[in-house]
Amino acid sequence: MYTSDGITANSTQLEQLKKLFPACFDADGNFLIDRLQAEIAPQTDIGREFYEMNWLGKSYARLLRNLPPETLISEDKTHNAKPENAGSQNLLIRGDNLEVLKHLKNAYANSVKMIYIDPPYNTGSDGFVYQDDRKFTPAELARLANIDEDEAARILDFTDKGSNSHSAWLTFMYPRLYVARELLREDGVIFISIDDNEAAQLKLLCDEVFGEGNFRNTIAVKRGAKSVQSQFENIDKLGIAYEYILVYTKNSEYRLPKFYFELEETKEGNWNNHWRSTDRPTMRYEIFGIDIKEGQWRWAKDRSFCAIENYKNLINELGENPIQSDIDNWYFKNNMPDLLRLSKTGKPEHFIPPTNTKFGHNLWTDLMIGKSSTLSNLGIVGFDNPKNIDVIERIVRWICEHNDLILDFFAGSGTTSHAVMQLNAEEQNGSRRYICVQLPEKTDEKSEAHKAGYPTIFDITKARIEKAAAKIRAEYPDYTGDSGFKIFQTADNFRQHSDKDFSPEQPDLPLNDELSEEQLQTLLTTWTLYDGAALTTPVEPVRLGAYTAYLCEKRLYLMNAGFTSADLLAFIRKLDDDAAFNPNRVIVFGSNMASAMQHELDQAVRGYTNKKEIELNVVIRV
Repeated sequence: MYTSDGITANSTQLEQLKKLFPACFDADGNFLIDRLQAEIAPQTDIGREFYEMNWLGKSYARLLRNLPPETLISEDKTHNAKPENAGSQNLLIRGDNLEVLKHLKNAYANSVKMIYIDPPYNTGSDGFVYQDDRKFTPAELARLANIDEDEAARILDFTDKGSNSHSAWLTFMYPRLYVARELLREDGVIFISIDDNEAAQLKLLCDEVFGEGNFRNTIAVKRGAKSVQSQFENIDKLGIAYEYILVYTKNSEYRLPKFYFELEETKEGNWNNHWRSTDRPTMRYEIFGIDIKEGQWRWAKDRSFCAIENYKNLINELGENPIQSDIDNWYFKNNMPDLLRLSKTGKPEHFIPPTNTKFGHNLWTDLMIGKSSTLSNLGIVGFDNPKNIDVIERIVRWICEHNDLILDFFAGSGTTSHAVMQLNAEEQNGSRRYICVQLPEKTDEKSEAHKAGYPTIFDITKARIEKAAAKIRAEYPDYTGDSGFKIFQTADNFRQHSDKDFSPEQPDLPLNDELSEEQLQTLLTTWTLYDGAALTTPVEPVRLGAYTAYLCEKRLYLMNAGFTSADLLAFIRKLDDDAAFNPNRVIVFGSNMASAMQHELDQAVRGYTNKKEIELNVVIRV
């Protein structure tokens, strides 16, 4: 219910500012005008000091977040045409993730419910160095980033040579997080894995990008014993037993769902870790038709029955009464809060749902962050430190509804996609979708991965998803949900000179006299995405006389050469006669249509009143 509480003459404007500049508000929602000045002014004369994170390259990172992509997007039509992939809503995208995120901005803004990423930890041994293909002179960068040439030269030094300094890592992460935030829904949540090397820097960076009022938790997850043991070689430090997952929301008013997680039931030693062992006979009584003779319930009888009544009343108030006959109903047992548990002397057969759950907190001692057995079970070797699928599955189960969209733009071995498919299959009716992005980083020629036939990390990602999907289909034969995925990739921009960025309205003629069919299709894919269509949106060929156009949503694309007056007449007739044909924009690849024909098309559309009263516009792109 909405009220007028808190509305002032500028409250709406402040809310808009908060969405655009979350870093300009403190944890209590107070507007910090000094930070806004520093964010948007080329030269700022600030009369008083304030708290701010700064590093060498920050001005360059701000420039990178706003520059358009340099690449195009193409489709792997062979892979996508396979029966298991043809109707899939899942995506695996090959390419630099900053380029991909920029391509996704128009079509996927405010669409992603959850982001999980496992970026480089910058440990010094994980292979991270800052690499940037954009080329600027110190004078150009100084002008574009509003900095002096000396600072521009220092920044270009670490971008040219490759650096793994804190500044280089922050410059790498900032624009990616900034663009990723634009993709999150208003109720969206991002989870970022990290260890001690950059945890402090990442926390401050995320406070700036997402706003410190949107910080929710730091989750600690166990490292494997081998990882901890290997650190004892450095006698100056304690072994690091945990890694961390930072949790931020896009909107500070969003409430995280209540969180429960499952506990192990199979190991006898596990009881000692969770429940007291004092024998209390009064804690043994009949409930749910179970009269235990050994062990004991965790709650006293009066408290348990009171909680049951409270729960029944709550369900009835909500108008969702799952209790069909009596208190012993299965649904009720599976959806009860954390009411009853057996102590350590109890036996697993005495358990009733949800007696193997525990109220959630941020110390996930029951899980390890890495788990290589999942990959080896799929026959994939040579990928170091894959994430534990149980960690990702827990996060997805906690945050996402059945049809939500999940993004991972540091896909690695493909754990996130595997977790989403696995969870959907386990629930039978799950329809969550994923977008995963992975750079085709080359594997070492001497590595086990390379010897096994994986020349790049992307090849490992793809193989893992394919093998996991096949395993899921075999294990859940009754599941008819989406276990396929479509592949797209960034492609060199053949329409521009090396020193120019991509724009659909780019005035340069293509370097080639004629574009190939593959290049035209790449251009079409890039334009439909730029115009707001998801990559999984169908693009249908449309015959207009002897000419083939392409329809995506309500936009008609004239990409091919050879459009004639007769084809224009066929187009007008189709508008009148085909009830399902309702485009509102005609987008023309101007390099493939003579200017006289462009003029004729524009005049025909402007001067024609069709029977459906469609408002049509013609857009010429060259």
